[in-house]
Amino acid sequence: MDNTTILIVDDELRMRKLIKDFLLQKDYKILEAEDGLKAIEIFEEKKDSIDLILLDVMMPNLDGWSVLRKIRQESKVPVIMLTARGEEQDELFGFELGADEYISKPFSPKILVARVEAILKRTNNISSGINNYSGIIIDTEGRTVKVDNKLIEMSLREYELLNYLVKNQGIALSRDKILNNVWHYDYYGDSRTIDSHIKKIRHKLGKKGKYIKTIRGIGYKFEPKE
Repeated sequence: MDNTTILIVDDELRMRKLIKDFLLQKDYKILEAEDGLKAIEIFEEKKDSIDLILLDVMMPNLDGWSVLRKIRQESKVPVIMLTARGEEQDELFGFELGADEYISKPFSPKILVARVEAILKRTNNISSGINNYSGIIIDTEGRTVKVDNKLIEMSLREYELLNYLVKNQGIALSRDKILNNVWHYDYYGDSRTIDSHIKKIRHKLGKKGKYIKTIRGIGYKFEPKE
């Protein structure tokens, strides 16, 4: 893990130190930013070497939402949002902007590290291959999605959700099953988190978004036209 770099963005010094101390035990390289403006400055300078970002929401100068918007204009780097506000609407908003995880304060540092390790593992161990699903081309090695040869920008979570749906083509998948297989941990939030991601994926896929069918009372199914 010597080359794995994590950017911690939080205006509270004690919080940054707490997270940093636990991540250093795993031999990660750590970068720190005390506010949103500094975070963007560091990101622009070192974005090619940053593997994951832990991003606080409530910060002076520039909040986490604004930082996330800026990052998503240029990068798919995994982002875990950290916030003292545990409101469901905030969580959904974060996912809409492209966040990959959302952890409410206070949290267990050990759980945070486990989430970090899980995301990095999924990011670094994607199987190789290019597959064409009725015009939706997924390159699992490059973690890219193309529709009609046009590259579609997706967050890690959006990519994983789409990949899971297409691999289970023709199968009605319940929301619980999707959470267990895509989120990879017991999720206690509202299932509208999935609905929010599906809505965004459909929009990005354009006309092919209709291949993702809503199965009333169950969940979703990927069923393209032959």
